[in-house]
Amino acid sequence: MIDPASQAQLKEAIADCIGTDQGVLDALREEIRPLKSATRRIQPRATTSISLVGTDGGNNQLQFDPFLIQLVRVVDSSNNEYCLEAVSPTTPIGKLDKRQFEPDGTPRTALGEMMAFLGVDSLPALSHMIRPTDKGKPVSPSWVQVYRELVEWAILFAILKKDFGTDTLIVCDGLLRSKAFAKDLFPKLLQGMKDRIETQWSKSRRRVYLAGVAKHSQVLSRYRLAMALEGVLQTDYPAYVEVPREIERHSYVWSEFAEGEFVGGKMFLVKFGSHRRDPVWPVDIFVPQVGEAQTILGSMLADAINGFPVPHYPRCLQKAHENAALVDFDFDILQDFIYEGVRSSLGVDAATLDAFQLQDADPAQRRYG
Repeated sequence: MIDPASQAQLKEAIADCIGTDQGVLDALREEIRPLKSATRRIQPRATTSISLVGTDGGNNQLQFDPFLIQLVRVVDSSNNEYCLEAVSPTTPIGKLDKRQFEPDGTPRTALGEMMAFLGVDSLPALSHMIRPTDKGKPVSPSWVQVYRELVEWAILFAILKKDFGTDTLIVCDGLLRSKAFAKDLFPKLLQGMKDRIETQWSKSRRRVYLAGVAKHSQVLSRYRLAMALEGVLQTDYPAYVEVPREIERHSYVWSEFAEGEFVGGKMFLVKFGSHRRDPVWPVDIFVPQVGEAQTILGSMLADAINGFPVPHYPRCLQKAHENAALVDFDFDILQDFIYEGVRSSLGVDAATLDAFQLQDADPAQRRYG
């Protein structure tokens, strides 16, 4: 605990810092001020909304997993499962490459289809973040998260080719930006997505819209107080404002994440609620569809009004998260699969595992009893 004398000293030091940095807040307010007059009201639109979500690596809270196995699972808000596979940080990259293609070289998976479209036949060629050693194993265990992201992009790309019965808004979990792709492959993928969306209209007269919603953003974190002081998005109705690229550049450590080959979306700050203090969300609209912002956000509004358990947040995205989460019975089954796999690999030592299962995995929990 901080003693009273230190508290007084700390209070004085903090006040001095704030006084010195007052100009920073003034500059932020000046940057954000023009957005108040650029704020637009959202008009509700009737469009089918679906969302695509992959399981978060943090969801794999297994009590016993010596091999750090992670599930790569992608589902949508209608509980359609597009991918379910298990990988570990030591899975050979060459083995994963083979999973994506048939023996004759034709794509077997959505990821294989995307790789073929981009003209690559291996994961290291697809992403500079997946680099195997001489023994064929990855350099860093964080590659699994990159692999999961690549699978999600691949499934989104595949979905854009399916037949849609109505005009549809696809809401992605996160902003439409990525640094996972090598060289110029991400811009090439974005062009392919644009082409498939245009084909939907030319062949079936169906509008397919694409947007991404983030829970957090460097832009929102940096300007939140300035926005409140300047009254930006402090409206009594659902509203949005387009974020200038210059403000994005000031917010990101890596300016290329604000514009350039890593960026597929144009950021908007959006408030779906009808009260001044309702939450504001960062929304990326697919760059070729920025002119359709009112239609896209109007479609999202109809879905967000019914948001639960998070109010004024797209319900389709929340449903997709619920469907993607592996909890309760699903996790019990997964844990049993881990035990069975380890037991079969131990041979004569399998009995040791049976005794091991009876031990308390976390005896420190008893202190809360």
